[in-house]
Amino acid sequence: MASNLESRQHAVNGRRTPAGDAASVFAVHALRVGAMLTAAGDALARPMGQSTARWQVLAAVQDAPAPVAGIARRLGLARQSVQRVADLLVAEGLASYVANPAHQRAKLLRLRAAGRTTLDAIQAAQREWADALGAEIGEPELRRAARVLARVAAALEARAPAE
Repeated sequence: MASNLESRQHAVNGRRTPAGDAASVFAVHALRVGAMLTAAGDALARPMGQSTARWQVLAAVQDAPAPVAGIARRLGLARQSVQRVADLLVAEGLASYVANPAHQRAKLLRLRAAGRTTLDAIQAAQREWADALGAEIGEPELRRAARVLARVAAALEARAPAE
């Protein structure tokens, strides 16, 4: 019965090309790695009372203040989720909102001294973690993988459905 169902599904859905199969396998691994990276980020940020999401927002304004919408675009996240995290960081005294000379209503999120201290501690832990992971896998292989991921990201961006 299972083989009958399987053959009917192939008749209905068709078969992927070998390249399509490779893309599907890649996607499964990429999603798994993404979840593992988020878990590792949470573990690295946890000693400072933070999460991967908070860390990303703090890092997004480490060099210069930025509007929440701009942070969201850069991170590929929903503006509302970044707004929620930014509000929490402001409430904790790690960041503040400052006037935006380019837009009267869209304030800029700015890192405060406590946020800089928190971010520095998380980034120090991440450097140690990244150095160990890099030593295990090797720089050349990681650079090749990064180039492939960049190509996949560009292809996905070019094929993104209109909103």
